[in-house]
Amino acid sequence: MPSPTTSLAKAASFPALEPKLATKLAAALDESADTTIFVNGTALQLPDTAHTALIEVLHRMSRGDEVSISTVESLLNTSQAAHMAGISPSYLRKLTDSGVIPVEYRGTHRRIRPAAIEAWLETREHPQDGNVENVE
Repeated sequence: MPSPTTSLAKAASFPALEPKLATKLAAALDESADTTIFVNGTALQLPDTAHTALIEVLHRMSRGDEVSISTVESLLNTSQAAHMAGISPSYLRKLTDSGVIPVEYRGTHRRIRPAAIEAWLETREHPQDGNVENVE
């Protein structure tokens, strides 16, 4: 199965730090791969990926850049979503056209979030009274 496309979502932006402070912080972090932070009085050692991300954020902020952080979410094409749901692509298209399963468009191409498929599957496993789906 091809890999899903990605969509940036849930973004948060942060203004640049005062350059002198950000440069000092980035330099301190560059000296060691061991980054320990304190959260509510508890010392936590950051894993390598978090350490690298933190250094990157601080370097950008020290250059006066505003930084945005976002979550990468998977978006499935029709075939991938149908495979995940265990249904045919044509039936999935009917479900998206009728609004039963939410869909996003990238140009003329449908993209479906895995969470939308999981939610639809959940409704099929535990249907609520009066919520009968009829898409044909």
